[in-house]
Amino acid sequence: MRFYVNIDHVATVRQARRTDEPDPVRAAVLAELGGADGITVHLREDRRHIQERDVELLLQTVQSVVNLEMAVAPEIVDLAVAWKPAQVTLVPEKREEVTTEGGLAVVGSGSGNALETALHRLREASLRTSLFIDPDPEVIRASADLEVEAIELHTGEYANARDGDKREQLSRLQRAAALGASLGLAVHAGHGLTYRNVASVARIPEIEELNIGHSIVSHALFVGIEKAVREMKEVVRAARETA
Repeated sequence: MRFYVNIDHVATVRQARRTDEPDPVRAAVLAELGGADGITVHLREDRRHIQERDVELLLQTVQSVVNLEMAVAPEIVDLAVAWKPAQVTLVPEKREEVTTEGGLAVVGSGSGNALETALHRLREASLRTSLFIDPDPEVIRASADLEVEAIELHTGEYANARDGDKREQLSRLQRAAALGASLGLAVHAGHGLTYRNVASVARIPEIEELNIGHSIVSHALFVGIEKAVREMKEVVRAARETA
């Protein structure tokens, strides 16, 4: 299982003062030293945390791979085509949200044309594409119809659930992962995953990539990025071995 570290919130701290520290690029280097298999960043349209220069420097510095999360906005698609990261993950965006609140509206909502246009351009540039979606069978099938290489299952509802509902949300993720894999999609997962709740998701055999950020950056305030990443990777590794 691949384990990617999202370093957006290192940039969130920096942008709070519009200064030059902490440096997300330095965080990426330390994350790789801690065992990260890749680095994830979300270049939002409002540039609230990661900036264009960050992505450019990451692409020059990261020794593993960069997974660029982005909206389907033409301006951002232009940048992705120029930069050619290892992977592009298309996500929904709302200016007023604190963080991404759900999966892409792949089915209905009038978003199909913009999404299909973005995917066409990314495919022409030979970029590997993934869609951040809710673990819903209809959405998974629609994603497969769009001929993307991968889907990233939104784990937020699982992360926020309690008791019996948490078991149901985990079961929903298990069914979604199995369906995605059966349709030939690479299955990833992320959002709201922490040291306490990631193990159950890591044990789902069809999931081959996890994207985790906020929990690691929060823990790193006390133990440092490298150690925080190493500890998360150990939790994921141990869970996978007992799957």
